[in-house]
Amino acid sequence: MELSCGLPPGPDFTELVVLAEELGYSRAWIHESAPVWEDPFVHLALAAGRTTRIGLGAAVLVPEQRSVMAMASGIATIARVSGGRFRACFGTGFSARLAIGRRPMPITALGEYVRALRGLLAGRTVTVDGRPVRMLHAADRAAARPLDVPLWLSVFGPRGAALAGEVADGVIGPVHPTLPTATIVSGTVLDPGEDRGSPRVREAIGPRRLGAWHGAYATHGAEAVDALPGGAAWRKALEALAPEDERHLLVFEGHDTELTERDRELLPYIDVDSMVAEAPGIDAQLASLAASGFQEIVYTPSGPDVARELRAFAAAHRPAAR
Repeated sequence: MELSCGLPPGPDFTELVVLAEELGYSRAWIHESAPVWEDPFVHLALAAGRTTRIGLGAAVLVPEQRSVMAMASGIATIARVSGGRFRACFGTGFSARLAIGRRPMPITALGEYVRALRGLLAGRTVTVDGRPVRMLHAADRAAARPLDVPLWLSVFGPRGAALAGEVADGVIGPVHPTLPTATIVSGTVLDPGEDRGSPRVREAIGPRRLGAWHGAYATHGAEAVDALPGGAAWRKALEALAPEDERHLLVFEGHDTELTERDRELLPYIDVDSMVAEAPGIDAQLASLAASGFQEIVYTPSGPDVARELRAFAAAHRPAAR
């Protein structure tokens, strides 16, 4: 099993990837959400120039944020500057699309996009919007095609699994019957004797654990989020700040990285059990995930001290190194 990490694009991304390489993480995945974070390809290029071993990945890339040709050119660039260490994972979009008032894209559209992208990277002519297109980059202007860059999907459910079997090299999601599969986890390693419900723990994992409230409101509205602990008060605080047609702009503020004041009121209700333990407990949970069929665990730290989280989690996975 590979232990990787997932980080959002931002001013500290490159330094955290350098640290992750030093700590022995197999891969550093960068997130994508244009309404919330900076451009992932810029940060991947910067990190590639500062590292030599660690794999680089992007997950989850949202197809409709870039044309398929722009995506192919971006992938070709990162594949070249990283010396072939790059892997790209695509999904239908969730928070990135809900944050601009749009629903996730249809699974069929995801399939069409990835098929066209794979064709472009292979050097073929493909049809996009009814017109033939091909990567025209000269030999000295980009890596030669075909480009062997692994393309993964982040999918859930039988339709997603079937599509992955047709177009993908791997999956982030439930264990796939035929493809290598990664899963994303959040959590924190407790200091000896630390209470898992301590303020430090809640601050560390809170940004990653509030997705249930955000997603419930963004996808199913007031009734869904009101059914969650603290949800009604959270919703009323949000709705007091903006008219109905602008509330989608508030739901994902600080997504995965910071806590708004209304989000902070939910900290007493977040899950502080899963992947929150002292080092031996974390290692046992990782072993359980490996035994269930996952080939890669993507740890997504958050909170005020991400470097501390990366160090502690890496050490927990390799007890002998402590």
